[in-house]
Amino acid sequence: MKTLALFLLAVSLVARADEPLFDGQSLKGWRPYNKPAGTPIGDGWKVENGILKKLAGQKGGDIITEKTYNNFELTWEWLLKPGANNGVKYFVTEKRPQAPGHEYQMLDDNHEKWKKLPDKAKTAAFYDVLAPAPDKPLKPAGEWNLSKIVVNGNKVEHWLNGKKVLEYELGSDVVKNGIANSKFKKYPDFGTKIRGHIMLTDHNDEAWYRSIQIRELPE
Repeated sequence: MKTLALFLLAVSLVARADEPLFDGQSLKGWRPYNKPAGTPIGDGWKVENGILKKLAGQKGGDIITEKTYNNFELTWEWLLKPGANNGVKYFVTEKRPQAPGHEYQMLDDNHEKWKKLPDKAKTAAFYDVLAPAPDKPLKPAGEWNLSKIVVNGNKVEHWLNGKKVLEYELGSDVVKNGIANSKFKKYPDFGTKIRGHIMLTDHNDEAWYRSIQIRELPE
């Protein structure tokens, strides 16, 4: 019995294999955010040639994974059209639709209309809370970027094209101060660790995704 217990403990501590969140052919495993069961995903989301496209000017709505995640490593490739804005959110809950989760910002940083934005609103930021490293290796609009989010306990990392550009700890003074100076300050539970969905946002701009994968880490 003791041997079996030790074996089960060892299995529980091993990270699971990578799980594709996008199969390249359909939106299986995704659903509209905060909509009644059975609501179809909007036409603004289209799968074409192995790429998930959020079409500009077409309403698709935010979409979330059917599953929820606690500790994980999420990777995805993304491409924006010139001037586009989008993002990937995590720790997503449907109980707080005005601030559903933390956002890894995706933006055409160098476009004229975004140049005056603070760094905490640009690519790889914890949107409106914490800015990424100023020397982040961002590729321009029209080229594919590779991003990664790692959540392990209260530690969170944002990566961009192979470089860690932001690291923060949930509950830390840095995060608390960042939230206090953000539009999320009126939501007392924002910034806390929850088991949540992954969200692809709809900001009405053109954004492409491929190779979206997640690997669950030990609890």
